[in-house]
Amino acid sequence: MSDTCPASDPAASGGPLRVRWLGRVRYRDALALQKGLWADGRDDWLLLLEHRHVYTLGVRARSEHILVDPAEVGAELEVSNRGGDVTYHGPGQLVGYPIMGVPTGPGSMPCHVHRIEQLVIDALAEVGLPGAGRLDGYPGVWVDPDGPNPRKICAIGVRVSKGRSMHGFALNVDPDMAMFGHIVPCGIADKPVTSLAAEGVVVSLRQVVDAVVHRAAELWGYETVDRQDMAWKVADADLAPFTRGEGPGGTPVRMMDRRLAQAGVEPEAGLDIRERKPEWLRAPARLGAEYRQLEHVVKDLSLVTVCQEAGCPNIYECWADGTATFMINGDRCTRACGFCLVDTRKPLPLDPGEPDRVAEAVARLGLGHAVITCVARDDLPDGGASGFVRTVEAIRRRSPGTAVELLISDCKGDPSALEAIFATRPEILNHNLETVARLQRAVRPSASYSRSLAVLARARQAGLTTKSGLVVGMGETFDEVVSALADLHGVGVSIVTVGQYLRPTMNHLAVARWWTPEEFDRLKVIGEEMGIAHVESSPLTRSSYHARQAAESSQPLLTR
Repeated sequence: MSDTCPASDPAASGGPLRVRWLGRVRYRDALALQKGLWADGRDDWLLLLEHRHVYTLGVRARSEHILVDPAEVGAELEVSNRGGDVTYHGPGQLVGYPIMGVPTGPGSMPCHVHRIEQLVIDALAEVGLPGAGRLDGYPGVWVDPDGPNPRKICAIGVRVSKGRSMHGFALNVDPDMAMFGHIVPCGIADKPVTSLAAEGVVVSLRQVVDAVVHRAAELWGYETVDRQDMAWKVADADLAPFTRGEGPGGTPVRMMDRRLAQAGVEPEAGLDIRERKPEWLRAPARLGAEYRQLEHVVKDLSLVTVCQEAGCPNIYECWADGTATFMINGDRCTRACGFCLVDTRKPLPLDPGEPDRVAEAVARLGLGHAVITCVARDDLPDGGASGFVRTVEAIRRRSPGTAVELLISDCKGDPSALEAIFATRPEILNHNLETVARLQRAVRPSASYSRSLAVLARARQAGLTTKSGLVVGMGETFDEVVSALADLHGVGVSIVTVGQYLRPTMNHLAVARWWTPEEFDRLKVIGEEMGIAHVESSPLTRSSYHARQAAESSQPLLTR
């Protein structure tokens, strides 16, 4: 096969191989993310991750090869569009998803599989397991393939469509091998499964990732690799009580110095909260008639705005312009993001009259563009999705000509909850990525970089115009922000906001540095050159800053 396969043709776009170590990702989120990156069709990606316990069914899977109810062994069951039969993914197993251009023509699929096998074989040799290879008639990578007892150490299942690949390999580093006993792995009943640990090779997952990345760049011929890693060390104590499954109550876990240090940021190096801000971060107060009218309406209707709750510096400008972001589902968030001022006490029951009052405010103010956001409500079965649905319906009844922009939480990635929101067909669907991959677990420990990208990918696949935002000044580098812009572009995001982090209180993250107006200008140019329709980037930019103007300016580009 190696003699008949054409030479690898990396990066049909001429760009780098974008490698992302995403940590532990739910299978359904990874699949949505893959679909989003595949649909973009321009950049080449290698997603590396672990999954929660899950059994996946390929297009040739047979139901009799699942020997137990997956729920009984703590696993999910998912249907996939990859090739092959049933397989297992879980902690301790490195899963790799190459999403890239594949040479077309006869034999292209076997050649693609062959290259993935070679990548794994080379990486295994690098970490201390030489001699792994192929077994005729059986895709994957095998230990002792020519001996009396060949053992499968890596499963491979791929899909190639329109010259682009999805899915990839699952390499057993040190998973719970008992989980393979509940299925007929890959439909092969007479050959055992093994792992690096079972073969006596003691190596960390990170070492295996490093070897795979090294070999991928070399084997596939990429001159440039854009690699971004999620934090490698995550403790349950970092998470908010809801994420730990404790339910309402308790004190949310705030940012701890050790989490920043694990992400490579020294907390003591941050700016003192008393330090005078640069002139470009000073927003003048504008208490004109428009501001006072909006203030009166919000107070009269007992509404909550994120402008007030989050201490937004643009409140005077936006309210004077007749723009406000209404926050629904109460004013108490179930998460513990290290940069956010929103209240994190035990949330109150939903107010059934809130949607109609928001609609009343939109009508009284004559808003042509209404922005609706929410607190995270992990205590609710749907994550608060029904609140969005009712509010959009109420606005459309009262003000059918008003454009609606939704800034949503991730709803814990629940497909049905997200689909309910998407079905309201907002003019703009916004979900914030907030920060770069390396700082996600430090800045927003109860959220997920991959899940946020998956939400945006799902929304784009539903035909919505998508938007996202980044906050800088928490310890990220310029290049990391550029990589995050590439990730957002990769899942089809049309509008991106980038602004400076301002520390709300001493209990929040310190500001690592002030980004300059020139740096924000550079990010705007870079993002729009990538193909993002509109990048709103300035020191005082926030998620809803110039929301109407951004939506209007992006539309001509989106309809070309």
